[in-house]
Amino acid sequence: MMIQILIAIAAGCASALMFASIISGALISLLLFYLAPLPLMVAALGWGAIGAAVGGLLGAAGLAAIFNFSYAIAFVVTVVAPAYWLGHLAMLARPSDTTDAAPPALEWYPVGRIVAWIAGFAALTTMAALLTLGTDSATISEGLRAGLQRTLGSRNPGDADRLIEALVAVAPPAAATVAMLTLTLNLWLAAKITATSGRLNRPWPDLRTATLPAMTLAVLSLALGLSFAGGLAALIGSIVSATLLIGYGLIGAATLHTLTMAARHRGFLLSSTYALVLIFLWPALGLIALGIGDAVFGFRQRYFQRRSMPPPTTT
Repeated sequence: MMIQILIAIAAGCASALMFASIISGALISLLLFYLAPLPLMVAALGWGAIGAAVGGLLGAAGLAAIFNFSYAIAFVVTVVAPAYWLGHLAMLARPSDTTDAAPPALEWYPVGRIVAWIAGFAALTTMAALLTLGTDSATISEGLRAGLQRTLGSRNPGDADRLIEALVAVAPPAAATVAMLTLTLNLWLAAKITATSGRLNRPWPDLRTATLPAMTLAVLSLALGLSFAGGLAALIGSIVSATLLIGYGLIGAATLHTLTMAARHRGFLLSSTYALVLIFLWPALGLIALGIGDAVFGFRQRYFQRRSMPPPTTT
């Protein structure tokens, strides 16, 4: 018990320091800021989500004492809450109804649903950050514009105005995309670290079988519709759309790994695809389309049926 308490406190302090490092303005601080949930996620997966939450709240108390209360609230919303809940879900299991084994096999919380939760947290934290600038779209846009003007004020005024307007339009969905990717990366890294240390008390899931909940496609359609409505609804719609599209991109990657199982040069094909995505970004649209296509047409299920193979258990 004492070891668990010490690890939780250490994780909370480490996450708080990484979160606060952004104040320094150093380039490395940006990496530390985005990796701030990692220590708490490791603690949640290896030593329990409750302990991680307590450690995170202690870290928040330290931030409140050193800086201010609003800084501590931002840490709790963007780091502690996602780390606690995602760690809790990742270790959530129930006895399976499909086996008569004694003790019964465990059915773990589906990875696809965890991805949906990550999308929800990414949208929530991005929207919460924007609401600190104002409570309507015009005020939020003006706040973003003012911040960008301070950053780009030395440029040619005409060019700067056009660039600022473009950045104001893309900043909210871009921020949501970054939040979605970094939360996903943090959880994956935390699971790898915990598994390597022998503290991950669950089997590693087959990520190729991950699927988003059926209602996700309907939510995405609604969010895309809202993004054309104008005002605050459009802002919310664009943020939710960005996170869910990234979620379908992850499912597209899982689908690609399945459909290339029998390919002769599978390693080259996969590595080339990810290299193109990292370098040019736009090929990610192909993964998103593949993920949505799998949700609609069941590409992976058809693949296993054609090869007379039983599909693996969906995660």
